[in-house]
Amino acid sequence: MSTSPESFLTVLLVEDEQAIRRFVRAALEGVGCRVHEADSLHRGLLEAGTRQPDLIILDLGLPDGDGVDFIRDLRAWSGVPVLVLSARIEEYDKVEALDAGADDYLVKPFGVAELLARIRALNRRHVREPGGNVIITFGEICVDLEHRQVTRNDQPVHVTPTEFRLLATSAWACWLSCLAPRPA
Repeated sequence: MSTSPESFLTVLLVEDEQAIRRFVRAALEGVGCRVHEADSLHRGLLEAGTRQPDLIILDLGLPDGDGVDFIRDLRAWSGVPVLVLSARIEEYDKVEALDAGADDYLVKPFGVAELLARIRALNRRHVREPGGNVIITFGEICVDLEHRQVTRNDQPVHVTPTEFRLLATSAWACWLSCLAPRPA
C-alpha cells in the first residue's frame, strides 16, 4: 500500500469513456485511492451526494449534459475539489469551467505523473469544511448524507448500509429533480 499524499482519498470519476475510466482508475488505485465511477452528469451528481468524495475528476463532454452544469449544480451544496479532465483545449472552455467552480483543468491526453501531481496540489490546498453536510428531508423522513443517519419524526431509524444507500440515492434523485429547470 502506498503512503503518498493522495493515498486514502476517495475519488469520484465522472467520465463517459470506459477506456479513460479504466486508465484513471488504475492510476489512482495504484497510489491507494478509493475510486467510484459515474458515466453521466446525472449519475455523477447522485454519486457525489451519496459517496461524499474527497475529490471529483470530471469530464466536460457527458452524454446527458455539460460538465460545466455539473460544476454549477455541485457548487450549490458542496465545496469538494473538482479537477476537470477534458479534450476541450480552447481558453474559453477552461475559463468557463474554472469560473463555474472547478479547481483545476487538465487537457487530454495527459500523463499519470501530471494527474497525480495535480491531485496532490488540490489535496494540499483543500481542507474539508465542517458544516457542509447535506440533509434531505421529505415528509417525516430526514436523510443525513454525511453522518449516514436516517430519522423519522426526529427518531433514529435503523437501516442497513444497503438500505441507506438505496434511500439516499432515491432521496438525492428526488432532490435533484426538484432543482432541475422545468420546461416553459
